[in-house]
Amino acid sequence: MIGLYHPRARGRCRMTKKPDPFTVPFGSILCDWMTTARADDGPFVYRGSPEPFGDLSISPAAHVLHYGSAIFEGLKAHRQVDGSVAIFRLDSHVARMVTSASRLRLPEIDPSLLHQMIVDAVAANADEVPDPPGSLYIRPTLIGTGADIGAAAHPASSALLFVVNSPVGDYFKGGIRPLTLQLETSTPRTVPQFGMVKCGANYAMALGPTLDAMAGNEAIDQVLFATEGDITETGASNFFLADDERIVTRHLDESFLHGVTRDSVIQLARHFGYEVEERSIDPEELVDWSERGEAFLSGTAAGVAPVGTILYSGKTLTIGTGQPGPNTLRLRQALTDAQTGAAPDTFVWRTPVGSQ
Repeated sequence: MIGLYHPRARGRCRMTKKPDPFTVPFGSILCDWMTTARADDGPFVYRGSPEPFGDLSISPAAHVLHYGSAIFEGLKAHRQVDGSVAIFRLDSHVARMVTSASRLRLPEIDPSLLHQMIVDAVAANADEVPDPPGSLYIRPTLIGTGADIGAAAHPASSALLFVVNSPVGDYFKGGIRPLTLQLETSTPRTVPQFGMVKCGANYAMALGPTLDAMAGNEAIDQVLFATEGDITETGASNFFLADDERIVTRHLDESFLHGVTRDSVIQLARHFGYEVEERSIDPEELVDWSERGEAFLSGTAAGVAPVGTILYSGKTLTIGTGQPGPNTLRLRQALTDAQTGAAPDTFVWRTPVGSQ
């Protein structure tokens, strides 16, 4: 008899019908299979195969619900030009999640175990990977589950690690279009000490300013944070300036997320011969760049997204012509080609995945 979680049983399970990912909000469709592993005062234990997607059961006293012991990652699998599926920058995302777990004093993650859980989940859901420009969004998550409401000064000793997938279309509505950003100079982007950790609190920090900006001007797509006069990132993406010879982005420190897509863009730019400047960016620089350069965002969800307008101190800065610039489009296409197998895997970024 074949059990519910046996690979051959999965092969017999019909994929449930789902809407076109380009017609619904990003991340709102969930695939049929997931992977889970639990740690109870020891290492994580993974059953070795995917299980049907379903609700999780945790105690009302779970550490995560009271003390915020939660981290996650966001990466993608892409349909390749030959019809196969590959995960983009898998090892880099695994490494970042391992670091995040350590910073929040969550149980240690074995990188090889997380790697396998992600590959298994994507393989089980391979039929749901849409054709480009769509992709399969991958969300590994780790939460503290120990039932102890008095554990404010203690780390979670037990935890749940799980991976779910979502077929997605464009992150920003309208596809490739120039975005409008509102510059925010007073509110911090992240929680001090944990800026480089991918945890919910950092996204909550950006939510209020972003919603307030959008409520005041429906044309605004994102808020660009420049706390204490130093531009770092938006609530979901890193920020770049570009011209025909160079790209400029904020140097890394612990105040904001070290984007994997940011790193991909930098490596591609150097490969093309651009000079790369990683340094502080004063908001006043935007006036000069608006007259002669380009700006764009980078992120797993957004890819490379052109910026056409920045609202700053009552001024409306039109970046270049206000339309996607040639350097932005060149880097965007190079990233897409690297993700989808349309270009050689020069940097060894793709992890092939077979369906199960």
